[in-house]
Amino acid sequence: QVQLVESGGGLVQAGDSLRLSCAASGRTFSSYTMGWFRQAPGKEREFVAAMRWSGINTPYPDSVKGRFTISRDNAKNTVYLQMNSLKPEDTAVYYCAAGFPPRATMADEYDYWGQGTQVTVSS
Repeated sequence: QVQLVESGGGLVQAGDSLRLSCAASGRTFSSYTMGWFRQAPGKEREFVAAMRWSGINTPYPDSVKGRFTISRDNAKNTVYLQMNSLKPEDTAVYYCAAGFPPRATMADEYDYWGQGTQVTVSS
């Protein structure tokens, strides 16, 4: 079992930065693919970023490419999402996920999820 706890969300203005953290329990954290997804009201859950155990990250979607960066610290069992140049359309609940997804962009292929952290970007 893996438990995931996100933190770092909040209310910011357009152009600001935030860093989300996801702390994981369990001794096998380093073996998991870690992903970030987001869900805005009335919309489907959207892939944001993912990193395999090897440190290789999945290509970012165009909506966040060049602005968001995923990283992980296996010694701390933590994965991060650095979000720069935030836009109002980035407003959503951000979720951390862990698992062994064949396709890291597919939410249904992850096994464990955090409770989410709200990010609100005002214009």
